[in-house]
Amino acid sequence: MVLRLKFAALLCLGIGAVSLSAQPGAQPAAKRTLVRAGHLLDVKTGKLLDAQTLIVVGETIQSIAPSATVSAQSGDAVVDLGGLTVLPGLIDVHTHLTGNTDFDPYRELTTTDAKEAINGVVNARTTLLAGFTSVRNVGAGGYTDVDLRDAVNSGQIPGPHMLVSGPALGITGGHCDYNLLPIQYHQVGEGVADGIAAVQQKVRQNIKYGADLIKICATGGVLSKGDDPQAAQYTLEEMRAIVADAHRLGRKVAAHAHGAQGILWASQAGVDSIEHGSYINDEAIAEMKKNGTYLVPTLYLEDWMIEKGNLPALYHQKMVDITGVAKNNIRHAMQAGVKIALGTDSSVYPHGLNAHELDVYVNQLGMAPLAALQSATVNAAALMGWSAKTGSLEPGKWADMIAVEKNPLDDVRVLQDVKFVMKGGEVYKNVGK
Repeated sequence: MVLRLKFAALLCLGIGAVSLSAQPGAQPAAKRTLVRAGHLLDVKTGKLLDAQTLIVVGETIQSIAPSATVSAQSGDAVVDLGGLTVLPGLIDVHTHLTGNTDFDPYRELTTTDAKEAINGVVNARTTLLAGFTSVRNVGAGGYTDVDLRDAVNSGQIPGPHMLVSGPALGITGGHCDYNLLPIQYHQVGEGVADGIAAVQQKVRQNIKYGADLIKICATGGVLSKGDDPQAAQYTLEEMRAIVADAHRLGRKVAAHAHGAQGILWASQAGVDSIEHGSYINDEAIAEMKKNGTYLVPTLYLEDWMIEKGNLPALYHQKMVDITGVAKNNIRHAMQAGVKIALGTDSSVYPHGLNAHELDVYVNQLGMAPLAALQSATVNAAALMGWSAKTGSLEPGKWADMIAVEKNPLDDVRVLQDVKFVMKGGEVYKNVGK
């Protein structure tokens, strides 16, 4: 009898143990990846720490500690980067991933949404492998950038984290309209809207179809027919209506603006960033500083165009004119204390060369290397509204990081040759491995 009771008790304990281990809430410990960095750069302070290990769980950084204190456990993946310098993945807040550098008018007229989508698949991968783990895409036809973002997010294709605008808003006949064909074709740009009611409707439509932000053309541009980069396009009242709707609906506004009047009005209207800023003057600088408006220079494209570009005649002179003044004006704005976020206008020059923009800031405009690097990390993340997710390497943020051969604060050009790329905890590039 006693033996039977003992057996029954043991049987109950065994059943209980099986029952507990089979509970649906029990989950295996998340797999860790240990990234062993020879050096780790804090982009907020410029401080360089030696022999650090970033512990990555899932898509985020769990902790950072001296490598000597972090031992690999069973099941850990270890990425040993030797003596490389690790820093956050870079951010470009002005890209056109669905476009390429051929601006022949016939090619422009024969471009389809399908062609843009194919471009996007190729260029998203190229941009990521160049070390840019987050981008804003500010203008694409047919909402192809919305689909591109969704394909990246679902893991269908490799690419950076993306915020996208869909078609840019512009006035009839302006920089964001289609101006190459004569009247009998009645071709109108997807984002064209005139008047307060029309621009409000267009903002709401873009958001309906998936836009994360609103891009507007506040002035004329270079790569468009019949408009003047210095001329303001949208009125102050129209831009205020755009910004009011966008902000109320949780979207920021980026304003393409070369001319000083358009820059001034756009900042007064409350846009979050001025793209290009070629003819910026003291009045516009003061307004932007007062309002906290970011300036997104796009300057490397000028060097590339001078060296390798082959623009059609209807665009060439406008590019020459802007190239003659933009760098001096942007330098003045930087020295005056306007907030800077890195943007490149990639597609005007080849994708993947994005880091050359930093070389221009430092070695042509005299920007401090740390300030330049912050324009592509903490500042860009703040403009995107992603400071809690990226822009620096800290616990709880995305495991977005790159590695280069030496400290970029000693030579910013080293960022043009990235050896390692991790985005969201997944390794996409590890040269030599």
